[in-house]
This record gives sequence, C-alpha cells and structure tokens, in this order.
Amino acid sequence: MSSSLGRIGAIARTTFIELARLRVFYVLILFALVLIISSSFIARISFQQELQVTRDIALGAINFFLSMLAIVATAQLLPRDLEDRVIYSVLAKPVRRFEYMMGKFFGVLGLLTISLIAMSVLCLAVIHLREGSAVRETMQQMTQSPPEELERALTGLHQAGVNQDLAFALLLTLMKAAVLASATLCISSFATSNIFTISAMAMVYLVGHLETIARDYWLHQHSAGWLIRAFLALVLLFFPDLQAFNLSDQIIAGASLSSLALTKLLGLGAVYIVGYLVIAIAIFTQREL
Repeated sequence: MSSSLGRIGAIARTTFIELARLRVFYVLILFALVLIISSSFIARISFQQELQVTRDIALGAINFFLSMLAIVATAQLLPRDLEDRVIYSVLAKPVRRFEYMMGKFFGVLGLLTISLIAMSVLCLAVIHLREGSAVRETMQQMTQSPPEELERALTGLHQAGVNQDLAFALLLTLMKAAVLASATLCISSFATSNIFTISAMAMVYLVGHLETIARDYWLHQHSAGWLIRAFLALVLLFFPDLQAFNLSDQIIAGASLSSLALTKLLGLGAVYIVGYLVIAIAIFTQREL
C-alpha cells in the first residue's frame, strides 16, 4: 500500500513539474490585469457597490481561468506522454495503470491548488485594500451622521468585503476545477488527441452550466413525463452540475452559505470526481497502447 502511494506521489510530482512549465503564469498576469482594469470602471459608484462589483469580477475571473486551466492542462497529459513515448517507459516499471492515472490527476490538482492560492491572495489583497479605503472615506463623509446610520454603512461595507463566504466560494471553485479535471482525464483516457478532448469538454462545460436551468424549466413549468425525467436523470448522471458550484451571485447578493450546504456541495463534487476517475481507470486499463 505504501509503495503504491509512493509511486502515485512520484508521478504526481513529475506531472506537477511538467505542467508548471506551461504558460500558466500568463493566466495569473491576465487575471491581475482584469482586476486592475476593472478598478478604473467602478471608481464612481458607491463604496459598497464598488466592493460587490470587485468581488464579482474577481470570483468570475478566478472561476473561468481555473476551469480553463483544468481542462487545457489535463487534456495535454496523455497525448503528450504517448507522443513522447514517456508512458511506455513509465509503465515498463512496476507501475500499474491506475497508479499512473491517479498520479496524473493529483499532479493537476496540485497545479490547480497553487494557481488558486496565488489568484486568491491577489483577490483578497485587492478587496481588503479597497475595503479599508472605503471604510476610511465613509467615516470621513459621515462624521455628522447619526451613529446608527454610520454603523449600518460600515456593516454593509464589511459584508461586501473579505469574509467567510468569500473563502467558501473560492473553495467551491477549486472543487469545480477538480471535477472538470477528472472529467477531462476520463475523456482523455480513450481520446486520440487533445483537440478532441478539449472540444468534448467544451460541450460538457456548456451543458453543465445549463442543465440546472433546463431541469427547472421542464420539471416546474411543464408536467414532465417519465421519459423526460429519465432523460434529465441520464444527463445529470453523465454531465456534472457545474452551476451548483457557482455561488458568486448569492454571495454578492449578501446570502450566507451554511456549513451543511458547503458539505453537501463538497460531497457532490467528490462523487463526481470518484465516478469519473473510476471510469477513466477502467477505460485506460483496457486500452491498447
């Protein structure tokens, strides 16, 4: 057991180093530019709205870039190893195919975690600085206002700034990216090129964000029969409900996320990841290289 974990860890470290050599830092630079440019467009609105818009832009940028990184980076793993014939030398050693696949996944997960930490530090720093500036200017402008009104204004600013719900949203963003990485690895296990994998994942990404709207439409606004319900269940089985992990709108609106809801979403993500990895390992084990 320990030797198997050691082999998985070694493959994960190698995968992380290979992916870190990609142009991942351009993603971080682009994210920073989005935040800097957005600041010039929101300078004239109220302080609370400014913080809300800043959080919305930051979460949206992290969500999009991390999802794209999960798909593009994972899609290149198996085709590159097959093209460079690295996979043959790895599997010629006492390395099982499931260890190879698990190592690849954990390597991608490590890259996603490091990328999220880097972007989150920048995001939280920008929001914290703007929150502090907004608090100081609000106190200066409301020196003659009643204490109750000043307290309400400051409370609104703190709720729109850095808080626990923002950290929950970032954690769910990582879970969503991990789900996308596992789904990409599943498709890549039988795909012949990374172009096919990325194209298929683009469809999965689109369906995963629209299936909640379609499900609510057919189940609540139409009397769906058993055939429609079976089709929706089949879609839910194969396509992850990615919209469930997007909580930026609720957080921006001031809604709080309970620990129970967070646990359920993390559990849902874990089910998706385990399911996709099991399918990927089963397909890759039977694949002729």
